[in-house]
Amino acid sequence: MAILVIAPFVALLWVSSYSKTGPTLGGWPFFYWYQMIWVLISAALTAIAYVLVRREEKARKALRAARAGAAEGEAEQR
Repeated sequence: MAILVIAPFVALLWVSSYSKTGPTLGGWPFFYWYQMIWVLISAALTAIAYVLVRREEKARKALRAARAGAAEGEAEQR
């Protein structure tokens, strides 16, 4: 999950990969529109990471509750 959040940093810190003017998109040099696209990609990757973390937290919480319920059941049987 961390790779989803780290990927935009790596892409944008590697400046030599996008420090050029061509190709243009709607009159915008590559340098600018590349970074703007990464804003959208970063938002999508952050949302995906958030959903995955929340899903994992819910699964862990359910597992803890199940274990606690099983422990209570064993205690009542004694």
